[in-house]
Amino acid sequence: MQLILISGLSGSGKSVALRSLEDAGFFCVDNLPATMLPEAVALYHDYGYSHIAISVDTRSHQTLGALPLEMDKLRAAGIDVRLIFFEAKQGVLVKRFSETRRSHPLSGMGLSLEECIEMEMELLASVAEQGIRMDTSELSANTLKSWVRQLVESDSSRLTLMFQSFGFKHGVPLDADFVFDVRCLPNPHYIPELRPLTGKDQPIIDYFAGEPKVAEMIADIQAMLEKWLPEFRQENRSYLTVAIGCTGGQHRSVFIAETLARRFTREQVLLRHRQLQRTGCD
Repeated sequence: MQLILISGLSGSGKSVALRSLEDAGFFCVDNLPATMLPEAVALYHDYGYSHIAISVDTRSHQTLGALPLEMDKLRAAGIDVRLIFFEAKQGVLVKRFSETRRSHPLSGMGLSLEECIEMEMELLASVAEQGIRMDTSELSANTLKSWVRQLVESDSSRLTLMFQSFGFKHGVPLDADFVFDVRCLPNPHYIPELRPLTGKDQPIIDYFAGEPKVAEMIADIQAMLEKWLPEFRQENRSYLTVAIGCTGGQHRSVFIAETLARRFTREQVLLRHRQLQRTGCD
């Protein structure tokens, strides 16, 4: 049995993710108290379901403290349990709630929207440490759905190495384990014929091929990762996100993320380009 647990901040895309998993054939349950997980999973198993997705969040915040123990129990029973934790920048969450005119789940406590978000962050801090974090601040709903399915289809018994390009002018990804700043490298943005292209296009690839500093930067990042990946495996990490940032997230960071992904083919690798996606996750 595969069990995907969905958690995270309200407005960060949990409902979009759950609908995506339902479309992929998962039996989905929204807002289940953590303490009810073993009984619910046993019941769904008896009904013949082998792929289940369950949302556990602050709507049942009284039981969140029990989540790590319940997850351990399920894993000990031989169930493939993964927790995906969704988050977004506070300003983005405020904007999403304002646009949809929805009330925050904690609004009944007499708090402002900003105070509700801050309290929810505190309540979920320990939960975030248990799962794979996904920052949806810059994602469209379609991109979020695609990324969730990639995670679900990956082999949970192996460490997944994620390379993600981004633009610093749009903010640093919240879900990054390592952040490498490559803004010191030559920038094709200032060459008019290269400006509209991306780091995936051949003229940009040819441009960087003639820049020794770019090759040196890639080699240094590769060497660091090769040295320390065994240590992360020993810590039973299932997911490691390496974010590569340039100014706009279009040229340098994209090219370097693509190159590094090809150099780690012996690993389980996922590749994402944040700024090449349409923004605006619902």
